[in-house]
Amino acid sequence: MQLERVHPLLEAACTGNPGALDQLLRVCQPDIRRYARRNCRASDVDDAVQETLLILSRHLGSLRAIAAFSSWLFRIVKRECRRLEKKLFGFDSIEDEAWIEATPPETLRFEVVQALESMPVHYREVIVLRDLEELTIGEMAARLGMSIAAVKSRLHRARQLLREYLLEEAS
Repeated sequence: MQLERVHPLLEAACTGNPGALDQLLRVCQPDIRRYARRNCRASDVDDAVQETLLILSRHLGSLRAIAAFSSWLFRIVKRECRRLEKKLFGFDSIEDEAWIEATPPETLRFEVVQALESMPVHYREVIVLRDLEELTIGEMAARLGMSIAAVKSRLHRARQLLREYLLEEAS
């Protein structure tokens, strides 16, 4: 991020100028999106960008040093990507959260691939359709020839199996 380009907008936005805040959000969005693409699953990029922009607009006044803006912003993006990842896998205990935070992204991806390969085909299929191909539940139901309720149920069970496998590997 080019701080010299953002600096005047940042100063004006910090003083409460709504036009400057709007312009700052537009200028920062491509960098936020690029960073989110490297740290999030493809289906989470838009959500991470949106949440980051929202957090930025709400908490910009708490920024203490303009020079720290880039690192502050990218920490927000990374935290949002991790939050969305935890939400997908259903990690909810402190130990689960500590494991996912401590696991390098490459290792986590490898563990997920191993988990998917170990699953029955019908469970792997719904995870791939939903989380990799990013189909809606309705589109999945049509492709699989199943009811929406059956797809939701199968997806829920598949994610439970994935979570169990990952937590077993973590122990």
